[in-house]
Amino acid sequence: MNKTIEKFIETLRQAPSGAVFNPWWQSDPENDDYTNAPEIRRHQLEWYLSERLERKPYMLLGEALGYQGGHFTGIAMTSERLLLGHLRRRGLKPEQVFIGLDPTRTSRESVRKDGFSEPTATIVWSHLLELGIDPFDFVIWNAFPWHPFNPKKGMLSNRTPTPAEVKSGLNILNNFIEIMGPRRIVAVGEKASILLTEAGLDHAKVRHPANGGAGKFRDQFAALI
Repeated sequence: MNKTIEKFIETLRQAPSGAVFNPWWQSDPENDDYTNAPEIRRHQLEWYLSERLERKPYMLLGEALGYQGGHFTGIAMTSERLLLGHLRRRGLKPEQVFIGLDPTRTSRESVRKDGFSEPTATIVWSHLLELGIDPFDFVIWNAFPWHPFNPKKGMLSNRTPTPAEVKSGLNILNNFIEIMGPRRIVAVGEKASILLTEAGLDHAKVRHPANGGAGKFRDQFAALI
């Protein structure tokens, strides 16, 4: 595996304290199916990034990991159902995420039989592929790379990261950009765009696909390319 990517994932170990889950270095005892679930998620992220490293991909920047996506796959805006091949009817295949490793779910079947499905992830992947973009020519990351959850609702919940939390991910974001060398950075939604602006990073912005924004997301991204 690429040493640069390994070193990058090591930097993800230092997540902020509080109601934040680190999928690559922490276990979710209530919902993980394996004791080595963090290692599985690290390996999946390693392959995902390594197979795009020399492609200078488009970079899509979201807000934060969600419990239906990266919490269990280790990959931003990528759900277990996609990795398990349960979205083939939507044109989404595991081999579009990575090909050098057999995908593995880390959530227990008793929690969600077919694995978790993240609506935003399905929309983003579907629209990009419908536009004819090679899946290895785009890479997805988040302004806040870890999973912020609601402590009153538990791990299977999401919350908006605080401004201080988002700023804590800025060094990792800059490191990610330096490593991946994206041809263009695209903020998915206003919050990601604000962070990039504050960091002085040149970028384009598209509508977040949630809450009825799927059509605008697709049209705006199509215009960019």
